[in-house]
Amino acid sequence: MVKVLVIDSDPQRAAAVEAIASFLEHEATLIPYDSDFSRLPDAGRYSLALLMVDADTRRWQHALGGLWEELPSLPVFLLAPHGVGRVSSQTSCPSVLGTLEYPLRQTQFQAALKQALTHNAQHRSNAPPSTTVPRLVGQSRAMQRVQQLIRQVAASDANVLILGESGTGKEVVARNLHAQSPRRDKPFVPINCGAIPPDLLESELFGHEKGAFTGAISARQGRFEMAQGGTLFLDEIGDMSLNMQVKLLRVLQERCFERVGSNKTIEADVRIIAATHRNLEQRIAEGEFREDLYYRLNVFPIELPALRERPGDIPVLIEEMVRRIEEEGRGSVRFSAAALSALAQYSWPGNVRELANLVERMAILHPFDEVQLEDLPERILQQCNGETVAQPQEAEAPAARRDPCALPAVDWSNGGIDLREFLANQEAGLIRQALEAAEGVVAQAAKLLGLRRTTLVEKLRKYGIRRPEEEAFG
Repeated sequence: MVKVLVIDSDPQRAAAVEAIASFLEHEATLIPYDSDFSRLPDAGRYSLALLMVDADTRRWQHALGGLWEELPSLPVFLLAPHGVGRVSSQTSCPSVLGTLEYPLRQTQFQAALKQALTHNAQHRSNAPPSTTVPRLVGQSRAMQRVQQLIRQVAASDANVLILGESGTGKEVVARNLHAQSPRRDKPFVPINCGAIPPDLLESELFGHEKGAFTGAISARQGRFEMAQGGTLFLDEIGDMSLNMQVKLLRVLQERCFERVGSNKTIEADVRIIAATHRNLEQRIAEGEFREDLYYRLNVFPIELPALRERPGDIPVLIEEMVRRIEEEGRGSVRFSAAALSALAQYSWPGNVRELANLVERMAILHPFDEVQLEDLPERILQQCNGETVAQPQEAEAPAARRDPCALPAVDWSNGGIDLREFLANQEAGLIRQALEAAEGVVAQAAKLLGLRRTTLVEKLRKYGIRRPEEEAFG
């Protein structure tokens, strides 16, 4: 799904354009000519602008100028009503890619969108590389809790232990912790304790002097020195050998260390963030992890949920991953509603990392196109329920089986029903189902219902359905 900006002061014409975008499962925002583009929310998330031209040339050209001033990289297509002809020659705005005829046809829109996405990818490939911290994406209650914990502990120097399955984004959490801390202007130094042989890990952490061992032809800083004043991220701490655990414990206790082959003490002004996918309490019981080190590291634990526990976050995760692909100039891709439904049913043993790999693969296989259900890998299709991946013999299944929204039977012998009340109850019930399916994420529930978020919020108020955040705070 992409976001499209429709600029027209005629609500009827704008709504017709919005209907085309919505039918193709894209999100359209309608604004008049005289809008203040500097106050446009989420301005950087739009992929394309459609600007209607009319007889008042000065009016629409003024709107085009204001748009270009605020969003110079946003590609624009002009919409010209039948009989007006091509109007690109009437403007020298470099962001205008062409003119489309109104009423807009689906084929026209799809061709323009593909051209706009190509333009965006080329523009982003020429931009300097981003140095921003990767966003911690997720609107589920579990991820909101993680974000809250990060905000609470970021300002302190307390040791943090991040727990979660492989691929859940533990390093992303660590980087966000560092970025929100007073140490944000100092180095963030990661090291994977499980990827370095035990006999080399000491040198990697603490450094060494020239001649300290065979091959030490010069002195070298360790990760503790590199991270001075900043944050040291010890990934996969559960794979560290017992011998190294003893040495790490001493540093955590005394806040100092020596390089291998040296007796000079170096102060360790470092904030420690550790992470592991292993059950450390079980490792302690097995004699593979020191209990005293565990309590030193586990001052403030943060547990990341597996992706299968928050399927409602999959659409927003995909949106963020596609945005990164576009920014890096590696194309773009989008997913159909059926494909997204199948992805929500998959168990994701590789978690967010597996999802990222899938999105990148789809962007290569289907550049600037829409991924359909049948385009997904077989392992994902096999886990979907029978309704999503129906076999040919199931195509003629009874309507009641295919339609989850089938109306209940009505007893007409009692004088009929109050239709308004009946339909209101049905609508409220569907809203509750959508909220449950979206794990309480209102924006995702709105998508499931084909509504705008603001519309759904109004309906929640109408039916007295409390939003998750309202329930959380009583």
